[in-house]
Amino acid sequence: MLKKSVSFLLLAIALYACSSVAVTGRKQLNLVPNSEIIPLANKEYREIIQKGPLSNDREQTEMVKRVGVKIQKAVEQYMGDKGLSSELAGFEWEFNLIDDPKTVNAWCMPGGKVAFYTGIMPICKDETGVAVVMGHEVAHAIANHGRERMSQQMLAQYGLSTLGAVVGQNPTGAQELLMQAVGAGTSLGLLKYGREQESEADHIGLIFMTIAGYDPNQAPIFWERMTSMSGGEEPPEWLSTHPSHSTRISDLKKWVPEALKYRKK
Repeated sequence: MLKKSVSFLLLAIALYACSSVAVTGRKQLNLVPNSEIIPLANKEYREIIQKGPLSNDREQTEMVKRVGVKIQKAVEQYMGDKGLSSELAGFEWEFNLIDDPKTVNAWCMPGGKVAFYTGIMPICKDETGVAVVMGHEVAHAIANHGRERMSQQMLAQYGLSTLGAVVGQNPTGAQELLMQAVGAGTSLGLLKYGREQESEADHIGLIFMTIAGYDPNQAPIFWERMTSMSGGEEPPEWLSTHPSHSTRISDLKKWVPEALKYRKK
């Protein structure tokens, strides 16, 4: 009886502690405020950047930073137009390129701090390719996917504890929660988000890159390059937390007409 009561209480809290994703309106679990997550994210980001090493390729580094600022301005414009600027409270944008040719990855922390790895740059190929990835990763932060995952993990692992309590009692556990939530770091071996969140970031990112002045038609082409460079090898979609490359390409093509409505005239 007690077990059922606790389960009901947790369910009630989960249903009550919901928020909506900017852009798509999807309901998501929100047990942890960004005011608690962002300072922790900033601390972890700084440690990762200090360990680096950062890339010495000036051209690529400047391109990542340039595209980042364009996407940032696009996000701020979109959120302002929709009356959602308050969602960006605490964001302190930063864009860096880490020298690691073996890591084909990029991520954005809650609060807008972005890292690209040099291993993804050949697939990006050019500035528009960087914009595809940048828009997608920033979309994760705007959609609060990291907060959503942290909320889910905290509910499962720590019940009703607050993030502050977890940090106080188990700092390493809090760090692991954050790193797992955003998929940052190169040694975790974890996939970042679920298929729903990945598809949502594809959708939102397409809009952001278009507002920033890039061609959304290049997004499916990026994923075609990704497929080609991976030799077409990937697990069946039902075994993966990510959409298959073919699904992503199909969905992106479907969303291009919507994204083009945001193109600057």
